[in-house]
Amino acid sequence: MTTPSTEPTPARTTEPAGRPQRIHGLDALRCGALLLGIVLHAFVPFIAAQPWFFHDRYGSVGLAETNFVIHSFRMMLFMTLAGYFGALMLDRRGAQRYVRDRAKRVLLPMIAFWPVAVFPLGLLALMFASTHPGASQPEVTDPLVMFGPGQLWFLLVLMECIVITVAVRALLIRFIGRERTSAFSERMATLFSSRAGVLVASVPYIVAVVIQGKPMSGIIEPATIIPEAAPLAGYLGAFSVGWALRRGSGALAGIGKDWAAYLVVGAISLSIMLIAQGQVPLPIGAALVALGGWCVTYGLVGVCMRFLTRPRPAIRYLADASYWMYLMHLPIVVAIGMSLADLALPVAVKLLITLVASSATLLLTYQLLVRRTPIGAWLNGREHRWRNAERRVP
Repeated sequence: MTTPSTEPTPARTTEPAGRPQRIHGLDALRCGALLLGIVLHAFVPFIAAQPWFFHDRYGSVGLAETNFVIHSFRMMLFMTLAGYFGALMLDRRGAQRYVRDRAKRVLLPMIAFWPVAVFPLGLLALMFASTHPGASQPEVTDPLVMFGPGQLWFLLVLMECIVITVAVRALLIRFIGRERTSAFSERMATLFSSRAGVLVASVPYIVAVVIQGKPMSGIIEPATIIPEAAPLAGYLGAFSVGWALRRGSGALAGIGKDWAAYLVVGAISLSIMLIAQGQVPLPIGAALVALGGWCVTYGLVGVCMRFLTRPRPAIRYLADASYWMYLMHLPIVVAIGMSLADLALPVAVKLLITLVASSATLLLTYQLLVRRTPIGAWLNGREHRWRNAERRVP
């Protein structure tokens, strides 16, 4: 999802003066978080222990471990960036316009895309079961689950985070005043950008995992439109961290200084869980997964802020396309995976075919149906920044 992004330090961008300046590293990171979701969904058919629409005849332990690592940080990263850009947009547009814009570009797409992005999945599962009598299919009888948000759940949770954050901000301004609210936000930014900040950020994640009781599953997404305490707590915590970081001058630069240390600690924490196969006491497992996920998140933010400071046309294009790609990817990925399920091909070959074919289809449909159409204006905003970039960037 594309949001105008600015950076108070002019040296971090080559955009012309007078235009909102984009933070190119965070653009790339948000794009990566969305596209990693497509990769994870291509993995799942090869992970027998994970419920899915179908399973391939071959499995892969390595993909299960990779799935765990990516799942530990991906949505935390996405929600953190959403909070950061949300605070930026509220500063530029005001609270009411910000909420209206997010309802249009976050909540409405969840409703509008459900019939084409979620509903076909049930039909595909039925088709696969009809041709594979031995295939195990989960029985779903709860109407709330049958008509749940599916893979678009993150839009619903994101909208919940937005509404709660804006409401809390309004209450703080009402009861303690705007100046004290701003001072509090700056103190929180200082805390979260410090080395101890990653520990504080991990607390809501730990609470969410303890509530759900499955450390190796990270935070389990809600199955219905009814808010659930665990995912809301975990992702609201991430959104709040991103929101606070926007309030601090130099907060992202502070994180960037220790990017390597964050990645090392994250790798160690998640490796311990993999070696132990989750066979540790629940509080310890929750703490390791949360610390690992947040350290990787901080490390990736630091890497992108340090090294991805210039506009890159290809990344810019993918950043604009990634929202559409994620919204529409799952029926395509599932259909391609089902067509390959019975073939005696290596797992790596099937994965490559699935990812290349689905990505090509999604990019082609974006180019033809979205990029310069009302759908693109709806999802990505009125201004087509990529088209402007083509004229400015050699």
